[in-house]
Amino acid sequence: MEGPPLWQRLLAALAYLLPWSDGVPFGEALFRLVPALQWLVLPALPLMALQQQIPFGGFLLFLVLFLAVVRNARVPYFIRFNVLQAILIDIVLILVELAFNILLRPLGKESFALNTLSNTVFLATLLLVVFSVVQSIRGREADIPTVSEAVRMQLY
Repeated sequence: MEGPPLWQRLLAALAYLLPWSDGVPFGEALFRLVPALQWLVLPALPLMALQQQIPFGGFLLFLVLFLAVVRNARVPYFIRFNVLQAILIDIVLILVELAFNILLRPLGKESFALNTLSNTVFLATLLLVVFSVVQSIRGREADIPTVSEAVRMQLY
């Protein structure tokens, strides 16, 4: 078996629960249309609960992951790469959520444009997370254009 050991692969895959927990709320309209998709929320529930129960839980989790994992040279590169990539994807999702709240929410909670864009963000997040988890389990870096390049620049 070539590549990182299994424990590193699993920890790297686990990091993608962070962006998934912030991507799930975008799927609310889709969950109403296809209730079976709600099963996709289950892996993110513990992290979502942690972020809601602890004041500034998301920010504290970000700081812990960034300082204890990404900036720790003793942590294997494969884990650091995937954690930082998950953090960057999460930051993009947070910025998209802010843009939605400022620009699109005034149009109405049930507007066609808002639902369509929310569904698109949800499905894109789902694809990114699934791709990244599969690549992590395979022991390969999930090469996401621009994001992976930014991660490599930060780690070297």
